[in-house]
Amino acid sequence: MDATRIDRINELYHKSQSVGLTAEEKEEQQKLRKEYVAAIRANVRSQLNNIDMQREDGTIENLGEKYGNRK
Repeated sequence: MDATRIDRINELYHKSQSVGLTAEEKEEQQKLRKEYVAAIRANVRSQLNNIDMQREDGTIENLGEKYGNRK
């Protein structure tokens, strides 16, 4: 998600607090928020899939390979 979309989310929020939003702006705000949350989830999932854990016996296990494909 780029900075212009995040700025637009913030603009809509501030406008909703001061004067209110039109129906079209409310739809746009919901759409942008969903895109933002999806981007955050994808980022966190990517980070978690790249975690390596070292066992007591010295072997290294990639948790993304073990658990990453589950839903």
